[in-house]
Amino acid sequence: MARVTAAQKKTVTEPKVEASLEKKVVEQPVKKTTRAAAPKKVELAYVQFAGKEWDMAEVVKKAKEDYLAQGNKATSMKKFCVYVKPEEGLAYYVVNDTETGSVEL
Repeated sequence: MARVTAAQKKTVTEPKVEASLEKKVVEQPVKKTTRAAAPKKVELAYVQFAGKEWDMAEVVKKAKEDYLAQGNKATSMKKFCVYVKPEEGLAYYVVNDTETGSVEL
């Protein structure tokens, strides 16, 4: 084995790493956002004929109740249309383009 002398040794110096690294934390102000309350949508539909008036929401509700009273399930309703004939005093409904019925206004 060959002996290495101190002169032959190359010394490599590693850069000094500071033990305490300072991290600067900048606190940013929290932005408060206020959302304006969206106006509520109120959808009203009425049918007026010959001095009478009917609330369409009530007519649709009555038609759906009639459909369910016949033993049908609410989950079977994929499409529900109501046709109002005020001159006859009736509202006709069609469910899923196949089943029909009517209710009095």
